[in-house]
Amino acid sequence: MLKHLYIRNFAIIDELELDFNAGMTALTGETGAGKSILLGALNLVLGDRADNDSIKQGNEFAEIVAEFDIKQLNDVSVWLVAQELNTDDECILRRRISKDGRSRAYINGTPVNLQLIRELAEMLIDIHGQHEHQSMMKISVQRQLLDDYASHAPLLETVSNIYVELKLTEEQLHHLQQSSNEQNDRLDLLRFQTQELDTLAIEENEYRTLDSQHKRMANAERLNTTVEQALHMLSEDESTNVQSAVSHIIASLTGLNELDENLSPASEMLTEALVQIDESVSLLQGYRDNIEVDPVELAATEQRIQNILDLARKHRVEPETLHTLHKELQEELDDIDHVDERLEELSRQQEQLEDKYLKACETLTTSRKKAATKLNKKITQSMQTLGMTGGRFEIVFNPSTSRRSAYGLDQIEFTVTANAGQSCKPISRVASGGELARISLAIQMIIANNSKIPSLIFDEVDSGVGGGIAEIVGRHLRILGQPSTRGNNQVICITHLPQVASQAHHHLRVEKQTLKKHTTSQVVTLDEEQRRREIARMLSGVEITEQSLAHADEMLERAQSV
Repeated sequence: MLKHLYIRNFAIIDELELDFNAGMTALTGETGAGKSILLGALNLVLGDRADNDSIKQGNEFAEIVAEFDIKQLNDVSVWLVAQELNTDDECILRRRISKDGRSRAYINGTPVNLQLIRELAEMLIDIHGQHEHQSMMKISVQRQLLDDYASHAPLLETVSNIYVELKLTEEQLHHLQQSSNEQNDRLDLLRFQTQELDTLAIEENEYRTLDSQHKRMANAERLNTTVEQALHMLSEDESTNVQSAVSHIIASLTGLNELDENLSPASEMLTEALVQIDESVSLLQGYRDNIEVDPVELAATEQRIQNILDLARKHRVEPETLHTLHKELQEELDDIDHVDERLEELSRQQEQLEDKYLKACETLTTSRKKAATKLNKKITQSMQTLGMTGGRFEIVFNPSTSRRSAYGLDQIEFTVTANAGQSCKPISRVASGGELARISLAIQMIIANNSKIPSLIFDEVDSGVGGGIAEIVGRHLRILGQPSTRGNNQVICITHLPQVASQAHHHLRVEKQTLKKHTTSQVVTLDEEQRRREIARMLSGVEITEQSLAHADEMLERAQSV
């Protein structure tokens, strides 16, 4: 759960530190005091896009740090380990925005990209906004709400994976069917080209080998002359040659070693040099004996090189790559020659995937209908307590095998009636703004109660309700914040209704202060007396009366019984 929030130089906040606890926390304050700024700062540290306009005027940067207790969140610990991020019982998210437009994000002190922050945030906290009832008009949102309630992520992943594979197979099949009608001309060309290359039968690296051989044979006379000259100077000149000269020097120095041992290293080096000279002479003699060139072999080599160059120019490739081109053309020819087999294989694969997809969709539909029955009952019951006595909620299924998607075959639609005895109609057509807000609130609270995420934030979702219904909403939120089998829960509710705020276990008030033309927001943790007066202010407005204080006492006392 969220333990601590630190904000610096953000919007109209200079510096602010807030501690949060388990249970329900109400966040109140006059309009414009900065309640939405706190939520904006939290959204930013959770991965929202940065805007340097949110940096407090006169400062170079803004910084937000959120600290979470993750002792009860095994999934988060496993995720942190998988990402090789430091993990303990706490997880710290930090975001820094600079005036120059740069933004940096950190998890436990390690720099990360925003995508990682967002992945982690989805496991740490769930935020329900005051305008979510507007998006509930969309069919896609209705389907997602049902799937979230039923924890359908694994089933949806299975359906989506099969759907993607099926679409890919269908595209391959379509492409092959189209191309097979256009490949007759290509087939004739490929057969002619591969036949030419088959006849040439060039081997890998053959051109380089031939080129090297041709250089040697074409320059045989020059090579032979140079080698002969070298051998003559090294060993074959009777009057003077390197071998005899070095041998004579070694003999002379050896006789002097007894007079001065400092000459020994030079003698040893010359002896080693003589060995190298002897080996060089042997190698050159062997080379000379094999340097003779057969004119027929030279002509054959030249013709082979010319054939390779001619075909390489024809195909507009380098001669070294002709062997690779031969393989590629042969593979393409094989593919076209076996197109009928491939078409049959893809058709069979398509049928198997269609059957697999339909079965996976059937499993998903069955689970959806089972979950819908439970959700219908819960939301209908909640509607009775939210001022829609006799109202009924029903999720309608319109399956269609012609509308395949990664989400299955179901066309899901929320229907409702606010009055007893009337049939349900699509929620977008029959619900008024107030009714829609209350239905949305009922759905959000029910889905949130099934969430594995212990920290829930409700941003003025009680908009459009009041009186006794508002108190019921507050009770629902208080119950959501109470400990459950999943451990300590946390509900933070931004509200303008005293009936809701009075149900909280903890109370924070946002205050805007102006001093010497400098405006800033602060948050105060209220004690019992301060809370009593804040509830009274919310009831009566600017002037707090004895009557409003008595009413506040009554509301706070009723909350203790929940």
